Amino acid sequence: MSKVIVLGAGLSGLASAALLARAGHEVTVLERHDWLGGKSRRVTVVGQIMDTGPALVTFTGVWDKLLESYDQLGEKQSKTAREIADLEFVKLNELGRYYYKDEVTDLPVKPDHKWFEPWQRFEKEHAPLTEPITQLLTKLPLDPKALPSLAKIQKRYGIRLTTSWYLNALKWLPQDLKDIIAIHTLNAGIAPSKTLALYASMTAVMATDGIRVPVGGVNEIAQSLGKLATAAGVTINFNEEITSIKKQSVETKNGFFTADYIVSSLDPQVFKSLMTGKPALPARMRSCSGIAIYGVLAKPLPKNTVTHSVVMPDDPNDLYKKLEGNRLPNQTMAFVNYYKAQEIYPNNKPTVAVLLTAPADGGNYDIQHPWVKQEITRISNKLGLKKPITDLFEDHIVLDPAYFGSWGAPGGALYGATKPLWQSGPFHNPQYMNPLRPWLYRVGASVHPGGGIPAVLGGAMNSIAPLLKKD
Repeated sequence: MSKVIVLGAGLSGLASAALLARAGHEVTVLERHDWLGGKSRRVTVVGQIMDTGPALVTFTGVWDKLLESYDQLGEKQSKTAREIADLEFVKLNELGRYYYKDEVTDLPVKPDHKWFEPWQRFEKEHAPLTEPITQLLTKLPLDPKALPSLAKIQKRYGIRLTTSWYLNALKWLPQDLKDIIAIHTLNAGIAPSKTLALYASMTAVMATDGIRVPVGGVNEIAQSLGKLATAAGVTINFNEEITSIKKQSVETKNGFFTADYIVSSLDPQVFKSLMTGKPALPARMRSCSGIAIYGVLAKPLPKNTVTHSVVMPDDPNDLYKKLEGNRLPNQTMAFVNYYKAQEIYPNNKPTVAVLLTAPADGGNYDIQHPWVKQEITRISNKLGLKKPITDLFEDHIVLDPAYFGSWGAPGGALYGATKPLWQSGPFHNPQYMNPLRPWLYRVGASVHPGGGIPAVLGGAMNSIAPLLKKD
């Protein structure tokens, strides 16, 4: 049995800790804050609970694989992983309602919309990639078992390596629909010209497979992973701010810890700073940040308001260009996640999250900031509201790039520094494990090549797979 220290109680850290403990290792998690989930944090506003970070769950087959792996490791327990986790997913009726220029469409596109036929063709061609993508999310890149999935995916895209390159080749697909599909690459924090073509398929795959939310909210995933970790014997230490990392040792403001192995979910720049003692500076090329506004509504929104809305900028290229230059765009992409009282969350009042894509400038923003006010007014008009949605708030909180940068990547970059295209897939840098540092494994934000809970959980399972076999 080896001693393992896991840095961070985010989703990847907790998943790694739970599996490693089930494999017989002595595992301690060091978490800077007093909550489970990392970016997936539970907040309370006037007695109503909301979750920050990811709002939706896709590829739930990855969650199933995690539970299966947990049960297969170690001695048989009195309860299965599924019973311990006690997590139930609810499938939403639509992927979302999209507002772009003068168009409004749901995804999947409905039969009465002019884009229905091209969407049907696009979905039919890409939906079969659901299983291959799930397989790739739960297997190491060079695993021979991943080759059939890679072959199916490569057959779809051919030599067209980027999202924009691939979509531009589909001459039968309306340009505005292409723009809606392409903007999902911002879930990985970067423009479609800088992301693998695989992202082009995500809307079709999600529309077919469905998107889900755990009963009680997305942070329930973190709570369930905490239950699994605790049941396996993991020790979770909160309020342990790390001050230094050395080979097989970690120092915090509260103490000193040694281990045979360290599993880090920290941003690579943050980890390097803790190793070298030099301050972490914002990378020249970095992913986007966000201005996340979580509000409790004094009354419900109009009855036709869906759970998940996406308000697009009129000029997506301006958005991509400005984000790359770490400047505020003329208009941004915004997610609006609306929950009625007693819908998903056990709240007695309606709540809404307005998530503005923003540059990773490390700045402080509130709802009175001129650019934020401009975008709130535009978004509210698109949703058909008679006044800015912030005027309907009973109370609210704002998380901005300064907040995300205070403990994550410099500047508040949600996915850290961006990498060349060839490093955004299986050959991402840093790798899960470097032979020159056999005591170190990386998961989550430490190596994360893209957005989404499945990539976080699947990446954690892939990274620690060799460590699960060690004594």
